[in-house]
Amino acid sequence: MDIALFMTLLTIGSVVSSLLTQAIKKAYENAHLTYSANMIALLDAAIVGGGGTIATFIFKHAPVNLTNVTFVVVMIVATWISCTIGYDKVMQTIGQLAANSKE
Repeated sequence: MDIALFMTLLTIGSVVSSLLTQAIKKAYENAHLTYSANMIALLDAAIVGGGGTIATFIFKHAPVNLTNVTFVVVMIVATWISCTIGYDKVMQTIGQLAANSKE
């Protein structure tokens, strides 16, 4: 796996995982259930990031070896971190920009 493919998968995985995390959080809030946002993000990252990387390896006919397994684990962690940090910070920045533009 080269860096361009890794970054492409990370970008796609982060966007999809962030949106899925927010949808699940809204569903839990509407059902008045308690949840841990980090655990939801972790499960989403494992499914989206890990699943997407595994699907890419299958389509590319990549062998199952230690290097590719390491890429899957790193992709899950990277997607989890970017999903956890990304959406909340983007929404906070948009809110701050909107508040500043009204003044």
